[in-house]
Amino acid sequence: MPRAFGTIASRKLGVRVSRTVGVIQGQYLDDILHQPQAVRATLEGLRSSEALARVSSLLAEHNFERIVLTGMGSSYFALHPLAMELAEHGWTPILLETSELVHYYPRLLTGSTLVVAVSQSGQSAETLRLLKHNGDQQVVVAVTNTAESPLAEEADVSVLTRAGEEFSVSCKTYVAALVALPVLSAVLCRLDVAERLAELEPAAAAVEEYLRHWEAHVAEFHEILRDIRHLFLVGRGPSLAAVGTGALIIKESDHFHAEGMSCAAFRHGPFEMLTPEAYVGVFAGEGRTRALNERLLVDIEEHGTHSALIGADAKRAACRIPDTSPMVQPILEILPVQMITIALAALANREAGKFERATKVTIVE
Repeated sequence: MPRAFGTIASRKLGVRVSRTVGVIQGQYLDDILHQPQAVRATLEGLRSSEALARVSSLLAEHNFERIVLTGMGSSYFALHPLAMELAEHGWTPILLETSELVHYYPRLLTGSTLVVAVSQSGQSAETLRLLKHNGDQQVVVAVTNTAESPLAEEADVSVLTRAGEEFSVSCKTYVAALVALPVLSAVLCRLDVAERLAELEPAAAAVEEYLRHWEAHVAEFHEILRDIRHLFLVGRGPSLAAVGTGALIIKESDHFHAEGMSCAAFRHGPFEMLTPEAYVGVFAGEGRTRALNERLLVDIEEHGTHSALIGADAKRAACRIPDTSPMVQPILEILPVQMITIALAALANREAGKFERATKVTIVE
């Protein structure tokens, strides 16, 4: 049974469930608080993984004309940083939802195509359709949390995350994928894998640092969002992973409508939604577009809309993530949104992440 108040399971973080904002503690919150362990386990597994060497061998054996990146939900959004790094190193990545790929882009699925398929369960309806359609026509590299899944067993190579079991909304599996995908990217781009693993090493401690103060973060968002009806998350570049996943998990966790889009797209229409009942979280992002994102934040605030910058130098503590390398930043950016999901649930007097209609694994397309 969920607990309204009491000591949380993750005692290492040294926190207690809030007695002031009415958080109902459930398994989703426990999963959020166990993300540092998931990140460490994934890194440890990758250090000894033979899958990465097999991917390297496949690159030597095949002359791939294209690379298709595919997934559904948060698995799809997590592919954004990978697509960008691949493009910077000479690939022409094609990023498609798995259902769209199978039904509307099947001609891409040829022997000269390398498919990177991400699915935490490895058995969603779309993934199974992809495997059926494939018929060993193209090389498939799987990134999944489930070693015994159809995807893991039928793919040419399976890169396993080590997030452990997850109750409902993707949190541990999402951050674990954001650990595994940059390492896979290093192989695909022929970069030094050991250096990439070293770059990602600080991630677990950084996640733990932010979550150590989760109760205060939730309380801050609880106050900010009290009278909000419309919620937007906007960003650019690698931050599109958090933008898409963030809006998704808010809807899943809280039955609260949220939209995620690029900062540029927000100016093309949704800007008309700016009212005192709206809240816009603007991801600071990396240097090349940081000034554009900050300018958007100023323009939003001029219309009397609640907004905040999400980044290492954010003014609000709940929006301030640890200052780390660009490689770790996408992993951390989802954390403030997870705090938003807990705060919105408390405002609605419900348990965050408890499904009433959906299921953990989507078995119907």
